[in-house]
Amino acid sequence: MTTTTNSTSQLTDLAAGVRTAIDQHADWHGTAQLVAEQLRCHLPTPDVLTAEQRLGSADRYQSHTLHVEPDGSFSIIALVWRPGQLTRIHDHVTWCVFGVIQGVEHEDLYDADLQLVGQSDNRVGDVSGFAPPGDIHRVNNTSDSTAISIHIYGTDVTRIGSSARRYYN
Repeated sequence: MTTTTNSTSQLTDLAAGVRTAIDQHADWHGTAQLVAEQLRCHLPTPDVLTAEQRLGSADRYQSHTLHVEPDGSFSIIALVWRPGQLTRIHDHVTWCVFGVIQGVEHEDLYDADLQLVGQSDNRVGDVSGFAPPGDIHRVNNTSDSTAISIHIYGTDVTRIGSSARRYYN
């Protein structure tokens, strides 16, 4: 008899949903919205990570690869943010979808001239998707507790090293 852990079944359902979205062959913006719908339906709980992984790192936000599709069409990554940790301002190499599963993540959105054009506090259950161009942002944990989010990228980020295309100063 085979038993699956809660985290394995959560990822299995999510990966199947992402495959279904990608199989619709929409453009990047459309794919991001379709994948966001799947993430809303299959948003994992924090126990998709081990207790140790949920602690994060004192040095910087930490990423954990949860799934890479064998054909490289997408990857699912968990990011753990301790209070005060942030990304640099950046854009992406492909579409991206994220959902918050613990805590609050603050996001600053920028235009091509790096002018701040929007801000949001993303809370547990919030899901968003976007695609280049128009995806310049910075994410940080402005709360006093650890935040965790699930990110789905339209490529194998373990192969290319990062989802970021460019960093801005």
